[in-house]
Amino acid sequence: MASQTPRSPRESQRGDDERQKRDSQRSAGDTESESTALVSLDGDRQVAYATYGDPDCKPVVFLHGTPGSRRLGAVFDTAARERSIRVLAPDRPGYGRSTHWDEYSMRDTGAVVEAVLDDVGVAPAGLVAFSGGAPYALATTATRPELVTSVDIVAGATPPACSDATPATQRLLGALAANTPRILRGLFRGQAWLADRASPSFVVSQYTTDTPAEAVSDHVAAVVKDDFVEAIAGGGRGVVSEFRETTSAWDLSLDDIDREVRVWHGERDTNVPVDGARRLNAKIPNARMHVFDDADHLQTLVRSIPAVLDAHERGD
Repeated sequence: MASQTPRSPRESQRGDDERQKRDSQRSAGDTESESTALVSLDGDRQVAYATYGDPDCKPVVFLHGTPGSRRLGAVFDTAARERSIRVLAPDRPGYGRSTHWDEYSMRDTGAVVEAVLDDVGVAPAGLVAFSGGAPYALATTATRPELVTSVDIVAGATPPACSDATPATQRLLGALAANTPRILRGLFRGQAWLADRASPSFVVSQYTTDTPAEAVSDHVAAVVKDDFVEAIAGGGRGVVSEFRETTSAWDLSLDDIDREVRVWHGERDTNVPVDGARRLNAKIPNARMHVFDDADHLQTLVRSIPAVLDAHERGD
């Protein structure tokens, strides 16, 4: 690894001041509140998580996409409050404020979920995963079923074995992650730098087939931008590790999943084509699939929120 020139105290303080200013600007524009906590595991490993919805009620753990962060959980805040549900949204290792784990894999996600649930003193809980969070939710359910009541996979990534043809962008990212990880990290850091200074449409356009203004509300667009920028704040190691892992065969036995799984997908999703989601659904015991005929990747997340939270409120 190339050495880095240490920043002077003045440079370090300037960087901290700029980040605090951006955070305060984001907070001033948010209508929902975020409460963030940091949990220490063994050694130097730490997991950050945010709480949305009703902080005193039934918990649901939300796993963000790839890349992503705890801040995407803000899209659940209002609906969760209306249903008396607490949404716990962790940064997976290498994202946001969570430290990077050198040997982290999808089979370790149970330790992340357990740490969050232990910190709030509850277990088990429902899992909700968006996009690239899907394999990590399924792995937690397979390896640590005592932590999980049921699972919702929303516009979820699928294993290579379930896809006729992986989208070109996903193939490229997987190849860069496996062969030139430093270059991929640099690309993501550059993209996050631009995203932080651009309008939310710069990020939203990566997740929708419609024009950003037509796809989602201004609030959701702002959350999606904030989520992407925060995801890369720690340097981008998390996204590189996950693309390297999930674009090859998953180290996961779907037959080991014995909890109810609800799969939500959009017919117009070009990030994760729906045919792959149908094949994944068929391979998971006790899985049911719900398809939105006119929704793309991001719209599936937004439109599924009421039904997803209703299911957890009922205890389905």
